[in-house]
Order: sequence, then C-alpha cells, then structure tokens
Amino acid sequence: MSFWKRLFKRPDRERLRPRRLDYLNEALALERQGDFDAALTSYRLALRDDPNDLRVLQNIAIAFSKTDQHDEAIRYYRKALEIDDKQMGAHYGLAFLLIKRGETETGATHLRAFLANPPPDAGAEKWIEHARGTLEELGLTEGP
Repeated sequence: MSFWKRLFKRPDRERLRPRRLDYLNEALALERQGDFDAALTSYRLALRDDPNDLRVLQNIAIAFSKTDQHDEAIRYYRKALEIDDKQMGAHYGLAFLLIKRGETETGATHLRAFLANPPPDAGAEKWIEHARGTLEELGLTEGP
C-alpha cells in the first residue's frame, strides 16, 4: 500500500481490534507437554476473562491435582459446583481428593452425586465402576 493510501485511508477497525488469546487451549497444550506450571498460568488468565467458565475451573482443578496441590484443586472443584452442581466431573474429582484427605463421608456424598447422574458416554463406564468400587471398599452404599 502506498504512503498516500495509508495516510488517508480510514483504519479498518476489525483489523485493528486486538485479538484475545485462547488461554484454555494454550493451557491444555502446555499440560500435554508436561509443563503444569505454565498451564496453570494460562488457566488463571482464562479465568480472568471469564471467572465462571466451568471447563476452565475443572481443568485447573485437574492440573492442581496432578501437581499435588490438593487444597487448590478442591477449591476449584467446589467453585465449579457452586456455579452448577450438576458438574459430574467436579463431583468425581472432588470426591477422591476428599477421601484421600480423610473426609470419607463428604467424599462419598460426591461419589453418590456422580453416580446419580453419570456421564452418558461409553467411556464413562470405567469411572462409574471405579466410583462404585470405592464406595464398596469404604463400606458405604450408593444410597442417599
């Protein structure tokens, strides 16, 4: 583009608008590479854009679990459940962290919530069996 056209042409607002980075996908890619610290930073940036994004909240909880930061993971799972108590992945993840921490009854409550409405996909069967088996090992029933 010539100097004169650039000088007198009105700016294309769409072209000049800053683009938002996709922090969630960046974080997922970093996790796949094993860089959990960088992934957690990207998840935090994604939460800054949308603090109630359930997918980000659950993924950050998983990343905290993988880095043995269980208290932080519990906090993010609980936040996801405050927003939507039907998040079965959050119930499942939270249950096992609480059981590991010795909060068996509360963990069992979350396992029961997970089993009350398990994910519909075929791959979920192993998670359902794991939840049932854990309740049996703990000597607890699936009832309320």
